[in-house]
Amino acid sequence: MAPEIRRRRALGQILLLSAGFLVLVIVSAGSVLLVNKAREDSASVLHTLEVENQINTLLLEVRRAESGARGYLLTGSQEFLRDHEAAVAAIPPVLDRLARLTSDNPAQVASLGKLRAAINTRLDQFNQEKALAAQGKATDAAGLVRDAWAANTTAIIGTTADAMRKEEDRLFALRTANADHSQRMATVVTVTGSALVLLLATISIVLVRASAGARDEAETKLRETNLNLETTVDERTADLREANDEIQRFAYIVSHDLRSPLVNIMGFTSELEELRNDLFRRIATLARSAAAAPPLPEGVDPELEGADKQLSDDFSEALGFIKSSIAKMDRLISAILNLTREGRREFTPVRIDTRDLIEAIVQTLAHQAAEAHASIRVEPLPTIVSDRLALEQIFSNLIDNAIKYLKPDVPGEISIRGRTKLGFAIFEISDNGRGIDPRDHQRIFDLFRRAGTQDRPGQGIGLAHVRALVRRLGGTMSVASELDHGSTFTITLPITWNASHRNSDQ
Repeated sequence: MAPEIRRRRALGQILLLSAGFLVLVIVSAGSVLLVNKAREDSASVLHTLEVENQINTLLLEVRRAESGARGYLLTGSQEFLRDHEAAVAAIPPVLDRLARLTSDNPAQVASLGKLRAAINTRLDQFNQEKALAAQGKATDAAGLVRDAWAANTTAIIGTTADAMRKEEDRLFALRTANADHSQRMATVVTVTGSALVLLLATISIVLVRASAGARDEAETKLRETNLNLETTVDERTADLREANDEIQRFAYIVSHDLRSPLVNIMGFTSELEELRNDLFRRIATLARSAAAAPPLPEGVDPELEGADKQLSDDFSEALGFIKSSIAKMDRLISAILNLTREGRREFTPVRIDTRDLIEAIVQTLAHQAAEAHASIRVEPLPTIVSDRLALEQIFSNLIDNAIKYLKPDVPGEISIRGRTKLGFAIFEISDNGRGIDPRDHQRIFDLFRRAGTQDRPGQGIGLAHVRALVRRLGGTMSVASELDHGSTFTITLPITWNASHRNSDQ
């Protein structure tokens, strides 16, 4: 899957999740608001019903007071009087509660004021009628009843109460409609939100399935690619091994074939050296004969003069150059043969206490260290599983170089330390020697290449051989150094070298 497609798909999933979250937030907020609105509308409806109930209760108590008063006036029965007084006592609390319930409606407040005044008037009339009846003035009491009827106080109470009921009926219809609307809106929002959530869930499922399908397809392709890659790597590794073996065979053959003419050259050079003595002896004898001098005794070198002496010196110098070049070539050929033999050697992993191994190496180099006035400090080192001979060659070469390239007239300090990290052992060989120019840090690992002043014997093979051994052991090698500030070679090796991978890089 292309990175752009993955990026777009990831962005789409993020947007989808954001949209789903936004829908849930909107639906939740809308539902809460609409539920609260429906609750308020329902409370308003209940409020209206309670107001109507209080109005009806008030009219009932007024009529009950009317009936009790008439029964008392007509019969004089105390039972009617008690019923009348109970009704009169119940009227004020009902009026007060009705006033509280209608305090938010100015029209109802005005109507309630009229109703309260009419009821108070009628209650005063009741008190006057009862007082006359108690004095035995039934005729006067009946006249008050007729006067009250003529004043139409009861009718005013009824008309005002009806007006208040009509207002509450109007509010009831309005509030009921609002409550129904709120409930319908809550239902619509809930259903719509649920539908959107289901839609988003469906889209998410589709996208997840598509992503899973694409991922499975990518994993299948990756597995196929890995299989092909492993096959290709195996083929390339086999080709490299074969090529490496061929190169090693070629190097061995070339080195061996070079050795034969080199031996012949060395032999003929020795013969030339012997012929030189005879040649210049004869030249000296001829010169002495020409000068009538006695011949030289056997075993005495002739004394040459002039051009003969110059010729003899030039001949000796030429032979010296030839012999030194032959010796250098012989050392190089021997080194190449050693490298090819080492490259063919199979490594054998064994458990090695590297501190014991390095201390043994230091003992073998103790004479060189003493001559160089150098002290070698070996710190605690880890135990690893690796090839012993390869480690001996690696550390012997590095410690020998550290001793060889110390500063003159400066006490040498060489330290070997180690640690472990993430399955690897890290070794550091540090010195306070002449150091290496940073520009030559890679050059020193090349075959037959050397850096710095060439005042020490060597063929430029040691560090190249060391790095090759480190790589064969599955490790890495690096150097940190500056001129006149010493050097630190760092070697990283696996703590446990896998024997199944031995010689895998040959």
